[in-house]
Amino acid sequence: MMVRSGNPAARHGTLMSTALLLLLAAGGTARPQSAPPALGLQQQGAQAVPSPSTPAPSAPPAREENPGLINEMGKLFDKLPSILPPIKSPSETMDDLSRLAKPSTMVSGRVICPVSANGAPDCKQAADQLCQGKGYKEGKSLNADSAEKCSAKVLIPGRQRKPDDCRTDTFVTSALCQN
Repeated sequence: MMVRSGNPAARHGTLMSTALLLLLAAGGTARPQSAPPALGLQQQGAQAVPSPSTPAPSAPPAREENPGLINEMGKLFDKLPSILPPIKSPSETMDDLSRLAKPSTMVSGRVICPVSANGAPDCKQAADQLCQGKGYKEGKSLNADSAEKCSAKVLIPGRQRKPDDCRTDTFVTSALCQN
């Protein structure tokens, strides 16, 4: 994946990273809250005196692993570079695509598709025949055409048409041929 300034994936990742950093910075360490000030009149003799049972803070406690959502997201972002595949240059990508693509040519013609054992037309065999007729090794059907072929009995006036009087033939009219 190419990272560019206009790439929506990069912008989304940048926004997520920024939001994560803001949440981590705002989270910080927890601070104790003081008692809210009482509204209204206070009695003159009552002053807040710190209780002797609370010890004075001497040293901050060691930070423990927090199993919260933010911590887990941070772990995910730490692992992210090892999960993603390395970024390839455009020339490497084009080299990979050219190795995958085979040279091919489109040819036109009209070859009937033979009927297979299950009764369906076998147009792969017809595409191969079309390509072999043009000097290629094999082919894939790109376009096919169907036509109904009837016997001359159908043209007799007043004769009822029977199911075996006509059949549908399928033809390959264009194919992609490869050496």
